[in-house]
Amino acid sequence: MASELKTSLDVRTVGQIYKNRYEPDKAALIFKGRTWSYAEFDDAVIAHANFFRELGLKPGERVILDAPNVPEFIFTYLGVVRNAGIIVPINPMLTPHELSFTAKDSGAKYIVIHAAILERLELSESELAAELGVEVIVIDEKFSELVSKSPREDFDLVEDPQTISTYLYTSGTTGTPKAAMLSHYNLTVNAMQTNTVLDTDGTDRFILVLPLFHVLAFTCVTLMPLGTGATVDLMEAFRPKEFISELIDRKITVFIGVPAMYVVLVNAGKQQVKFPELRRVICGGAPLPIDTIRGMQEALALEVVEGYGLTEASPACHFNPIHGVHKAGSIGVPLPLTESKIVGADGAELPVGESGELLVKGPNVMQGYYNRPEESAATVVNGWLHTGDIAKVDEDGYFYIVDRIKDLIIVSGLNVYPREIEEALFEHPQVAEAAVIGEPDRLRGEVVVAYVVLKEGAEEIHHKELLRFLKERLAQYKLPRRINIIEALPRNSSGKVLKRVLREQAESRG
Repeated sequence: MASELKTSLDVRTVGQIYKNRYEPDKAALIFKGRTWSYAEFDDAVIAHANFFRELGLKPGERVILDAPNVPEFIFTYLGVVRNAGIIVPINPMLTPHELSFTAKDSGAKYIVIHAAILERLELSESELAAELGVEVIVIDEKFSELVSKSPREDFDLVEDPQTISTYLYTSGTTGTPKAAMLSHYNLTVNAMQTNTVLDTDGTDRFILVLPLFHVLAFTCVTLMPLGTGATVDLMEAFRPKEFISELIDRKITVFIGVPAMYVVLVNAGKQQVKFPELRRVICGGAPLPIDTIRGMQEALALEVVEGYGLTEASPACHFNPIHGVHKAGSIGVPLPLTESKIVGADGAELPVGESGELLVKGPNVMQGYYNRPEESAATVVNGWLHTGDIAKVDEDGYFYIVDRIKDLIIVSGLNVYPREIEEALFEHPQVAEAAVIGEPDRLRGEVVVAYVVLKEGAEEIHHKELLRFLKERLAQYKLPRRINIIEALPRNSSGKVLKRVLREQAESRG
């Protein structure tokens, strides 16, 4: 199977993955009651590709993509990479301050932004252009009209699948956002690696409710189904009642989501709601609580397939096998063409049962971080990606995540980096010290909690004022659920803040 997989993907590119042998009249994409057949989908992508070529987009130029879950996101993404451009998808909740950093760091020439986001930012097109130093293209009716008038010449300027197609911003272990560079081959091979394990095909109907800027959504719920000729039902956002209705009405067969979404499914099952067509349910983004796994089994008779991945691996690395033993709490086994091992602090591989850092190697591993040679060299060593996660492997080759080396917090499947929030708090004139941790939350997986020490002699300040201060600098999902103002942060003998102690104190309070 691995050799067949490798051969079939040697010439695939992101912009061409859906161009296949499947019926042109078959449904490729559904959104708000409108259906695009594969022929219509292809026409839309070609139109967008020609729009960007006529705009003057050159190979290697970066295009920031700031849009919610709308078809234009997919068409723009595929159209840009057909020009051998590099797409930079971002979270549509980012503030102008965060956008400015991304534009400067990536060296972007363009930003494609949805009109609704521009309105939320309360900036005009010209103001945003001046703020970011890039050319602004707004997804609105005018954009749609211009694209519809574009030529329909079919082309793909990518000559080598190892060409970079995508920059995805992640903070890894440092807290400083940096762009993981993913090639066409990284993404297409990972889509097909995942499909080999999950065993889906052109008869399946996927529901895409994860945010499209997230690599899990794009690789596993966009590229993967389109690459097999399946149908993708796109939802603008996760709204529980609409989500449940869509699953039933559209006869969805495959759902890939994050833990919070599974709580909704379990509750529906307990109310005797049934999903007779649903045959594959896959969880990524964060560990799924054991009681939720049991709830899915008891309420819906569905086995949740757990997996593991990270942005730097495009993202999927491991899954519990569909046809084989499924071990609850395990991330499963490595994907085809992927290797994994556990190493100690000295880099030596550890035996079964011992905990150490999880390393991953394979064709899905990134090309490095843009303009970060030292961090790239430290993260990918001799082809092995250092994940920053502590794990162990059992005698059957199943891997288990034990802890995280990095302080990453995962809120509803979205990565939140404590240092970024801490740095924002440090900007407040009355804050001397800050430490941010994640605390478990049944619905969101984790929530952000901040601990703040005020400067000596500073006036008393209410946590709500600090929250207002952060709202100007951070996206909504990064904001702390609680801000605790304390006398001092716990430290070790070398002065390092002991976040472990803060977590233990939080647990003791219940």
